[in-house]
Amino acid sequence: MIKHLVMWKLKDVAEGATKEQNSRKMKTDLEALKQVIPQIRHIEVGANFLPSDSSYDVALYSEFETEEDLALYQKHPEHRRIGAFVEKIRESRVVVDYKTK
Repeated sequence: MIKHLVMWKLKDVAEGATKEQNSRKMKTDLEALKQVIPQIRHIEVGANFLPSDSSYDVALYSEFETEEDLALYQKHPEHRRIGAFVEKIRESRVVVDYKTK
């Protein structure tokens, strides 16, 4: 199984919305991908509730059967559409992908 983790720091204001509004939109849009990308086994998005200088604002946790499934997810047009929006509202991003048994 493949685990895919991403965290973002968001701009305070971007695309005419606050960080909190953009965070909610990200959560809704990313979790909706489960309905259109069959390779997603599990997806979960959370907004940080305890801000600090070292914390990130939004975290994504998702699972895929294989590396190929993860690649299909990343290339999917809906994922790319949401990714284009996130690019406009984020300050930074970190990601890790790892395998489990």
